[in-house]
This record gives sequence, structure tokens and C-alpha cells, in this order.
Amino acid sequence: MADQPFKLLTVDDEEFNRKLLVRHLKKEGFDNVDTAENGQQAMEMARAGDYDLVMTDIEMPEMDGIAVLEAMKADMRLRDVPVIMISGVEDMTAVVKCIELGAEDYLRKPFNPVMLKARVTASLEKKRLRDLESVHMQQLKVEKKKSDKLLNVILPNAAASELKATGKVVPRRYDDVAILFCDIVSFTTFCEKHDAAEVVDGLQALFTAFERVTNENEMEKIKTIGDEFMASAGLTRTNYTPLLSAVKCGLGMAAATAELDVDWQVRVGVHVGPVVAGIVGDQKYQFDVWGDTVNTAARMAGMGSPGTVAMTYDAWLKVQDECQGRSLGQIDVKGKGKIELVECTGVL
Repeated sequence: MADQPFKLLTVDDEEFNRKLLVRHLKKEGFDNVDTAENGQQAMEMARAGDYDLVMTDIEMPEMDGIAVLEAMKADMRLRDVPVIMISGVEDMTAVVKCIELGAEDYLRKPFNPVMLKARVTASLEKKRLRDLESVHMQQLKVEKKKSDKLLNVILPNAAASELKATGKVVPRRYDDVAILFCDIVSFTTFCEKHDAAEVVDGLQALFTAFERVTNENEMEKIKTIGDEFMASAGLTRTNYTPLLSAVKCGLGMAAATAELDVDWQVRVGVHVGPVVAGIVGDQKYQFDVWGDTVNTAARMAGMGSPGTVAMTYDAWLKVQDECQGRSLGQIDVKGKGKIELVECTGVL
């Protein structure tokens, strides 16, 4: 223990006692020892220094040892520094008060060298263990922040908060949710003609731009599936015009794609209606949504022209007063039969 570079502060108004205590401590290998002549000076030194242990006499002028102890325990920077009280007065009331105030230990004058070493060593060992625990707790906080950040990347904020609070996300039905799918035109052909790094760098730039556009339109990214980007409006974030948000988001994605240094175009499909949402998987969480609304939006993504937002005529009726569009006529949609589709080309 004495080999550790501990820093000690001894406080006594009598010079003889200070020198005697320092001599005993140095004999036991504690070479880094400072001294203070009174409590006021001790507090100034404690606040300016970084002490591992304070040993203070109880009876002193200006500011006695009990006042020093109280001041240290009230100071959030000093409250965990162990304090050993020293006195030649056999006053058990004062000793009990010191222990109640948080003193680590008590020593009587004259010093017994064996007892002095034992109590100083024990106090420093306790502080060392407390410091290790503090470092460990800080590391746990850092790791928790990292895991929370990762969880918020994987899951929508509301789902991540519910998972952290309860350990699960209860599956729910949502009645008025807009689903958006956006995919890259001729992406497979592009992959065949370009190296992997170029493909991944392009997707990274594109999806980062899509995430920005999604947030700007009060939507949430659900996931990416290959070159396809999926987002929702009105799911875990309140949105009173989810379909209009999805249309604006889709047009924003097309505009963002055109601004990138990549020769890509995108098609966007949207739909609105009820969905079921929840988390699947234990080892790798996946928040997902299911239902006819999702399937219809996915079908729409392949129907419109690049740069537009495709939707069913029924969906168009919900945004026709705010959007510009043109009919694509009756088109055979898998699982739906022939239905009229509309592609939105802009907002009014």
C-alpha cells in the first residue's frame, strides 16, 4: 500500500504534533504529505489539491476539526475524501459526532505507530476501492450511452424508449399510417458495372440524404432493404397529415438524389391506412410494420415514373387539394387487380 503515490494532508495547530505525525507517516513509506496549521488553511489546500486522505486534529483555533469535516462532506468535490480525526481529548461525544458526520476513523494522541499505519492503510484501501467503483460506474455509463445510441439507430425513438423502460415493445395496431418505399432505378445494372466501394459509398450518401429528408418531413425511417428505403408517417410520431408528409418526403428524396454526384434516379410509392407494428427477433432487433397498407405502398414503388410519387386513386383523393398529379390509368396491381393509379409530380 505504501508504494502507491498517495497524497496526504495533516492538520494540527501545534507544530510539534505536525512534524511528529509526518515523521511517522514517512517512516511507513508515505512521502507525499502536506501540512496545514488550522482548519481554514486545510480547506483552502483541500479545495486546491487532490488529496487521498486528510488527518485533522479536532481542537484547533479559527476552524476546528469538526468544522473541517462538515465542510468537506458538504463539498461535492471533497465529500468522498476519507478523513481521520485525531485528538488527545477523551471526549466520546465529539468522537461519536465525527463518526456520524462521516469520518473514516479516529486516532488518539499520542500516536501508536502500529495503529497509525493500520488505520491509514485501511482508509486508503477503502478509497482506492471506491475510486475503482467510480471508474467502473463511469465506464458503465459510457457503455450505456453507446448502447442507447445504437438502439435509437436500430429502432424508432418511441420503440427504443419503451424497450429500455419495459424490456419489450408491445405490438400495436395503428389506424392512419402512411408508408413510403423508395428504390433506385436500374440499381442491379449499376452494381454489375461498378466496384463494391463505389456502390456502398453511393448508397451511404443517398441514404444519409434520405434520412435528413425523412426527418424534415416528420417521418421515421423504418429500414433499408438492399437499395430500397422504407419510412413511415403517423406511426410512433404524431402526424396529422401523414400521407401529405409522405408525398413531400418522396418528392424531396427525388430532388436529393438529383443533387448527388451519382447517376441515379428513384421511384417512390406511398399508401395510407392501418398497419401492425412491433419488434421481431431476440438477438438482432428488427422493428417492422405489416399489413395491406405496407404491401400496397411497396407495389406502388414500381409503378410511377422516376422522380414522382405513385399512389392509388383512393389515396390521391386525400391529398388532391395540396398536390399536382396525373393519372396512370387502370393498371393491374399484384394482389389488387386493376385499379387506377396516380403519380404525384409536385405540391401546390
